[in-house]
Amino acid sequence: MGYGSPFEHYQIEIMNDDKSLLPKLWHCLAIADTAAEVGANLEQGLNSEEVAKRQEQFGLNRLESKGGKHPIIRFLEQFNQPLLYILIIAGGIKFLLEGWQSANGWVIWAVVLINAIVSFIQETKAENAIAALSSSIETEATVYRNGEKNKVPSSEIVPGDIVFIASGDKVPADLRLVETKNLQVNESALTGESTAVEKHPDTVEANASLGDRKSMGYAGSFVTAGQGRGIVIATGKNTETGRISQLMEKQNNLITPLTRKFDKFSRQLLYIILGVAALTLAVGLGYGQSLNDVFEATIALAVSAIPEGLPAVVTVALAIGVSRMANRHAIIRKLPAVETLGSATVICSDKTGTLTENQMTVQQIYAGGENYQVSGSGYTPEGNISLADEEINLAYHPVLEECLRGGMLCNDSHLIQEENTWKVVGDPTEGALIVSARKVGFTLAALEAEMPRQDVIPFESEYQYMATLHESSDRQTLVIYVKGSVEAIVSRCDEMLDSDGRIIPVDAAEIHKQAETMAASGLRVLAIARKITQQTTLDHEDIAQGLEFLGLQGMIDPPREEAIRAVAACKNAGIRVKMITGDHIITASAIASQMRLKRSGRVIAFTGEDLSQMDQQEFINAAEDGVVFARVAPEQKFRLVEALQSRGDIVAMTGDGVNDAPALKQADIGVAMGQTGTEVAKEASDMVLTDDNFASIEAAVEEGRTVYRNLIKAIAFILPVNGGESMTIVISVLLDRLLPILSLQVLWLNMINSIAMTVPLAFEPKSKQVMEQPPLSPNRPLLNKPLLLRILLISVFNWVLIFGMFEWVRMTTEEEAIARTMAIQALVFGRVFYLISLSQIGETLSSKLLGKDTEIAQAPVIWIGIAVTMVLQVIFSQVGFMNTLFSTAPLDLQQWLTCFLVGLPMIIVAAIANRIDPPNQLAQN
Repeated sequence: MGYGSPFEHYQIEIMNDDKSLLPKLWHCLAIADTAAEVGANLEQGLNSEEVAKRQEQFGLNRLESKGGKHPIIRFLEQFNQPLLYILIIAGGIKFLLEGWQSANGWVIWAVVLINAIVSFIQETKAENAIAALSSSIETEATVYRNGEKNKVPSSEIVPGDIVFIASGDKVPADLRLVETKNLQVNESALTGESTAVEKHPDTVEANASLGDRKSMGYAGSFVTAGQGRGIVIATGKNTETGRISQLMEKQNNLITPLTRKFDKFSRQLLYIILGVAALTLAVGLGYGQSLNDVFEATIALAVSAIPEGLPAVVTVALAIGVSRMANRHAIIRKLPAVETLGSATVICSDKTGTLTENQMTVQQIYAGGENYQVSGSGYTPEGNISLADEEINLAYHPVLEECLRGGMLCNDSHLIQEENTWKVVGDPTEGALIVSARKVGFTLAALEAEMPRQDVIPFESEYQYMATLHESSDRQTLVIYVKGSVEAIVSRCDEMLDSDGRIIPVDAAEIHKQAETMAASGLRVLAIARKITQQTTLDHEDIAQGLEFLGLQGMIDPPREEAIRAVAACKNAGIRVKMITGDHIITASAIASQMRLKRSGRVIAFTGEDLSQMDQQEFINAAEDGVVFARVAPEQKFRLVEALQSRGDIVAMTGDGVNDAPALKQADIGVAMGQTGTEVAKEASDMVLTDDNFASIEAAVEEGRTVYRNLIKAIAFILPVNGGESMTIVISVLLDRLLPILSLQVLWLNMINSIAMTVPLAFEPKSKQVMEQPPLSPNRPLLNKPLLLRILLISVFNWVLIFGMFEWVRMTTEEEAIARTMAIQALVFGRVFYLISLSQIGETLSSKLLGKDTEIAQAPVIWIGIAVTMVLQVIFSQVGFMNTLFSTAPLDLQQWLTCFLVGLPMIIVAAIANRIDPPNQLAQN
């Protein structure tokens, strides 16, 4: 039993060039032709020999993940940062000049190593967290082989197998359906459509979208009702899921705004250092200084200009951001991605399960001529039913009571509670009817005991209804309850009940009008009717006519309440939110309206078909203007993200399905759902939400902005010291004076002192205004004009402190070691005052001085940092071996007081700097 050549040709195409992304149109191919194409035998299935042959040819039916990089390679990649290049080179130069015993060189390289270790540990922790979320369980599948039904691991399925699927099964491969019986499949992970799709074996049009291919079953989807049989036409990477995975792998990871800015900043810093070092070298040689002295001054300048502590501080700040995000249900996989959300200008969100509950919920009921509203969401049986905004007493609404009773009894599903979470076992639509009845006090067990079921007509797509026969509560008669599509039910009704429960002629026109109104709001509408009878069996002829119409129940997968608030917060922060979904446009637009996703006061929506007919510029304009994109293909999701990026937007994309993966990969930051997300989506993402809640996106944006603001504060704190040190050395060389500060002392200030004082800034809490400001401009340079003015002003003051203190003390004491020590301690005291001015303590103190009623910020980490700094500085100058190592000298109390007083003017200078560049706007200018 071999393959036909057309099938072999198809498989070769699949694994070949880009044409592999254009699948064969199996959905419009007749069953007999499909069987011939793949060499399937509908009566006997494949034999063992043929299965073995095909497994060897096509491999196992699984998506093989790309092998992870070796830990050593991942560790070495941590050194691939421009700032670290400068440090590595600086350390190498020190070794070249001083030999391998150079303390300077080892200290510099130690900082590089620490940075790499911290980054590697954090990345490994994130990857482990992702692995913990993604427990892969291999399922079994029922196949027809050697003329018998067999259960085999799903990984052993091959093209040409005949597979049987039933309610509760996971579709193990791509199938061309041969036979179905009331088959409904949830394909939300692949198509984004929230409701289960009815399947049938009939061919469909060639241009049908993925969600409309009713004759197909796709790998990874779930059977919610019925049963079916199909021919396996693709396995593993050749499935629709695998095709999307291939599309995803073609995309390259984009660097983040922070990475781009640090790269540019590092290059600029490198050019400045090389230029000034060359000037220092030339001037020193011009003065006739010895080569060793000139090189010492040049290296001291290079070391002073390089912010050695900055990479470590950046890493710590990002790691703190990662930790904070983890506490708010977001796992970051790469450290630089922490701040990307802070720069996000657009969030493209999937609908099903991300913005919505992924739980069908009845919201409106039409019964007895009255329109009722149902509160609550999801499967939790909490909420109430109201009429004209007043909660109803069921005793006065007999028709509503009967409508709810019928919806609960004419039902094959049930609710269960697992660990405080309510779930539906069965069809989500039936589950919604159970929940609506529970909200007025009905329970399934009590109703079934009161009115036992005697017979049933299961739902069939041919008839579009389900019917059940029950004994009445008085046991005198029997009652038939019927639920189904509005057309199927109303056409069988002769009568209906008015608000008092009286029987009146059916008003079909009014019922259809009410149903259309519900549908226009995006609701899925089911009609419910009954018939009083004496018969003890049930058949289709029994309900062909003579039914009493009870009512309509309109349901939808509702938006999460917290997601609505999160969307509002994002809009307030200047971030545009767009819904990109595989669901129907009416449903998607209704959800968007409830979430207030509007542009110019209305929901601007496009379908995938609309987008397919646009040229490139029209497509980009639609991406910018639209807020809802419905029934879109995976390639279109990817193009929408790409189009927004082409306009300069920083795009965050959320999603959980396989169909979201290419767009997640292309986005500046892809956000996958940890609980319901597919493994393909998680693999493509930069961040994983452990609670699958869109509200966590808003929290992550908040944290991202806080991290970025704290990083800019760290830069504003560190660079002025480098600037002051560099100015001191350059001016000393130009004036042919003794260096006021030596290279090893510079290393102490730039690393030990800077890290002790700067790391506390990374712990600064978020400000109240962080989500009231516009997104960080992606084009904003790391050092903008106000920040440069701030750095220049503080640098000049630091130079005055160092140079002035050194020259004054040297002239009065003629002790170079004491002069250098006092110059450094005066600089440190000035830094303490500057640190307070940059922190939220300084901001609130300033507000107090201006007479504003502001509570002083609680910032214990800042005070801890200052305390640690002062202890280290005492050790630096008062401990003997430190005096020997760093060429310092002990100071007496009067000298310490002098250093403190000389540093005090920093308060005035910092206040001026804060007027030029306010600390709470450092990341916004």
